[in-house]
Amino acid sequence: GYIRGYSTTEYGNGRTEFEIELKYYDGEPVIKEVERVSKPGRRVYAAVAEMPQVANGLGITIVSTSKGVMADHAARDAHVGGEVLCKVF
Repeated sequence: GYIRGYSTTEYGNGRTEFEIELKYYDGEPVIKEVERVSKPGRRVYAAVAEMPQVANGLGITIVSTSKGVMADHAARDAHVGGEVLCKVF
């Protein structure tokens, strides 16, 4: 619910670029803040039982799992933990 649409552009030599159009509501951006959690010097991991919730479930946490990159609610449903990449709210 944060993205209105996207498109891809092929540049050749295997280069592809995504253009993402963000969603706005009443002239205000839906995404208020994106906070990076894991950094190259400090990796943060969370088990499925300890998966952080953002803004009482109104935001999402992006997690890199063994089953791919997914949102926190999808990781809970798949019962997998992983590296916490960022929080979006």
